[in-house]
Amino acid sequence: MDTQNAINETQSSYDRIGELKAFDEGKLGVKGLVDAGIKKIPNMFIRPLEDRLKDFGTSSKNKSVPIIDFASLSDENNDRTAEIAKEIIVASKEWGFFQVINHGVPEELLEKMIDRCRMFHEQDAEMKKKFYTRDFQSKSVYFFSNHDLYKSKAACWRDTFYVNARHTGGEVDPKELPPICKDVILEYINPMHKLGDRILMLISIGLGLESECLGNMAKGTKSWSIANNYYLACPEPELTMGTDAHVDTSFITILLQDSIGGLQVLHENKWVDIEPVTGGLIINFGNILQMITNDMIKGACHRVIAKSAGPRLSVAFFFSGVFSSEKIHGPIKELTSEDNPSIYRKFSTEEIIKSFFSKSLEEVGDNLDYFKLKYHGDGN
Repeated sequence: MDTQNAINETQSSYDRIGELKAFDEGKLGVKGLVDAGIKKIPNMFIRPLEDRLKDFGTSSKNKSVPIIDFASLSDENNDRTAEIAKEIIVASKEWGFFQVINHGVPEELLEKMIDRCRMFHEQDAEMKKKFYTRDFQSKSVYFFSNHDLYKSKAACWRDTFYVNARHTGGEVDPKELPPICKDVILEYINPMHKLGDRILMLISIGLGLESECLGNMAKGTKSWSIANNYYLACPEPELTMGTDAHVDTSFITILLQDSIGGLQVLHENKWVDIEPVTGGLIINFGNILQMITNDMIKGACHRVIAKSAGPRLSVAFFFSGVFSSEKIHGPIKELTSEDNPSIYRKFSTEEIIKSFFSKSLEEVGDNLDYFKLKYHGDGN
């Protein structure tokens, strides 16, 4: 019997629900499996053969997402501001991603954020268990492995520590944060907001809108969240994923990653590695921004591959717009016309976030179809 047939036979006979529950109730995540010394990944992490076979290839090494330098960006240099705004719009149309350097966030803070988040995941297991939950809607600070654990075809090889300020008016109670990384998280929030505001200003300018247009929409109650993902070295990386392919449910995401890499973006039907840049931050556009710009900016499908090297750390800062409010969004009027009518119906950010958590990560890409006017018979 060859290796694949052995995998298929084992997967068809094992108790998947029982294995998922045992993993979940252990509250130790993927790190608990690695610490136990496993040599093969449990069946719950093995992707179906058809998914592995239809995987897109990886692009050649001579392609990479644009790197945009903010060094000369200032209020006084209007010409350079216009140039950078244009670069971002081009990047959004061609890639849905770019990397930014000289962004104003101190490199020491970025290094400290990675280091302290690593310390959270590698601290005493009993301390970490106190934060473990699947109550994602009412908790603000929590630890888990795979938000879609019981919905996905296969679990992904990662653990996550999450700080959720979407439904708390953008505020987080410092007493809820783990002592091991509390100070750096509180220090990290304001620089991310400042950078996010600058990027939304530049996108607004690039689209021909008032400079504060998108910033005002995204800030609202300053809704944001942080996902710190911990990708452990995997004994069989070819059988699983670090994170399934998806588009972020956000306006924009600012991602900090360490030097190991593994993030890929889908470009021209091939996966392209986003190589780490020292001191750089990765910016990608989410499906909320795609909807309000009427597809002028599109969210990019991306994933993280499992690797034999690790652990890899990443910190994603999501700007999600107004959450748990009556505020209704729709395509911006200035971006629609008789020749370019609205593609999407009106929606609330809360509606989108709830839809996200009701599905597996691999299904989230279908979310936008539900919000299209044509889907509801309201358009032509």
